[in-house]
Amino acid sequence: MRNLFLASLALLSAVHAPALAQTATPKEADAVIKDYAFASGERLPEVKIHYTTLGTPKRDARGNISNAVMILHGTGGTGHQFFQPQFADALFGAGQVLDTSKYFIILPDNIGHGKSSKPSDGLRMAFPKYDYADMIATQHQLVTKTLGIKKLKLILGTSMGCMHAFMWGARYPEAVEKLAPFACLPVEIAGQNRMWRKLSMDAIKADPAWNEGNYTSPPLSGLRTAATLSLVAGANPLALQAQYPTRAAAEAYTDQAFARIVTRNDANDIIYQLDSSRNYNPWPTLEAIKAPTLWINSADDFINPSGYGITELAMKRMPSAKFILIPATPETKGHGTHTWAKFWKDDLAALLAQ
Repeated sequence: MRNLFLASLALLSAVHAPALAQTATPKEADAVIKDYAFASGERLPEVKIHYTTLGTPKRDARGNISNAVMILHGTGGTGHQFFQPQFADALFGAGQVLDTSKYFIILPDNIGHGKSSKPSDGLRMAFPKYDYADMIATQHQLVTKTLGIKKLKLILGTSMGCMHAFMWGARYPEAVEKLAPFACLPVEIAGQNRMWRKLSMDAIKADPAWNEGNYTSPPLSGLRTAATLSLVAGANPLALQAQYPTRAAAEAYTDQAFARIVTRNDANDIIYQLDSSRNYNPWPTLEAIKAPTLWINSADDFINPSGYGITELAMKRMPSAKFILIPATPETKGHGTHTWAKFWKDDLAALLAQ
């Protein structure tokens, strides 16, 4: 599962208990937003945002919480994906970069994901057509209204969370001190990136079992196609060749990966998750981002290729940003490199030390 697109269909939500046992006890709760108006104009009587926290809030001389860090997951993920050892063991322990005795860590499940409000709760395809604007608006309400935090110390976002970090920096510049967007580009989701998403959604909808979202059993044919696209989009080809060097090994891996994905994903939720990026485009507002920013992509990222010239143009407009491109090796994880802290934790420590 490691080579699957961590920020897409894999829903890597298994808790890595040993990592937390050595750091802090997670606390889970729900923020309920009443009469929520979506960017589409649709409304729900209430929207639930589930979240997990680690550590304890600390207050400055004015009584404001001063040690809050929010970590944002990718498409199809949850806050619990950050309990995996490659992330939690490298960051949350004593003396580590995000030591939970020093920082108050907030791990939300975004709208449409995890234990937050989502289509599979009952409304299916009648659920409001949420987008990234709704996601960051509800994150902001969680932080400011529910948790009473005026300014976050850091937002670290991976994949979709990376895109959210760029949006936060422009829309709520006074509410976050530093940004760490990993594995995305600050431009409209178009070209190849939008194509694989649309192909995945179309495959599910074309499956007769989907039945306009009112299926009685999973639309397996559509899910298999979506899983296949996710595998190709999220993997590092060098690593796959090294780990599965024979036809039999490669085919066995794909069968196992598909079986895991199907048991963890609701087809309607996937459609909404993939489509929620449709309005994303922070490009016109990059100059509004004033927070020191550590932006990291990886050279083996199929979803955000390094040869577009976008990063070079963006950096000219973001004087407070530092961009790092992690070279591709058999050890990197394709798009999923964002969740393997060993590749970037020293750079994150330098950002926090500024």
